[in-house]
Amino acid sequence: MKPTLKLAEAAAPDGVELALFEHDGTYFLQSGGGSSLSSDASAAEEALGRLACAPFRRVRQPRLLLGGVGLGFAVAAAREALPQKRATFVVAEPESALLAWHRAFLGHLHPGQLGDPRLDWRREALPEALRNARDAYHAILIDARMDAGLAKVVDARDLPRPSFLDRAREGLKNGGLLAVCSRVSGTAFERRLLQAGFDVSRESVPPSRKGKRRRLHTIWLACKAGG
Repeated sequence: MKPTLKLAEAAAPDGVELALFEHDGTYFLQSGGGSSLSSDASAAEEALGRLACAPFRRVRQPRLLLGGVGLGFAVAAAREALPQKRATFVVAEPESALLAWHRAFLGHLHPGQLGDPRLDWRREALPEALRNARDAYHAILIDARMDAGLAKVVDARDLPRPSFLDRAREGLKNGGLLAVCSRVSGTAFERRLLQAGFDVSRESVPPSRKGKRRRLHTIWLACKAGG
């Protein structure tokens, strides 16, 4: 049996412990000692990028904000969905170690991604990236399944904080989309989005293309209505 190797570890600015593991060619990014993303179970991350970008395929200069890089699958899916040369993908990642891990261990997962000139890497958390943003983005993407950097975005029940939703709504253009990948599928999540003034839809997606598909995750699609 092949061993599981801890490749690297670091503490995020908010104190959450991050660690990168590898087992038999599969990479795991763990935060807070619990929740993790896996390179072998990337379907939900890819769906997040794909669904968030779908309404903007004909936009000449789409501008997106992604909350963290994770294992890079949402970023890769967004880049593929929006191949426009004048697209901009702002990635708010407060933990510099993650970018170093991508360069050292994960570059083969997304060849050329780190060198894509359309990517704008910001060493700051998502709320800080939105601080002075008004009508700036076509879409904001969040993978709420990770703990690191999200204390100001979701609460202890993994529901979006009203203060963050207000800031996100200000940062979106009319018709813009807040897309959130979450394990939470109940009405409380939807109610928060509706109360913040969004039109809401959702998609249930498997986290992985392999194995049983009984456990589904939710992609919440919250649209800022025009006006």
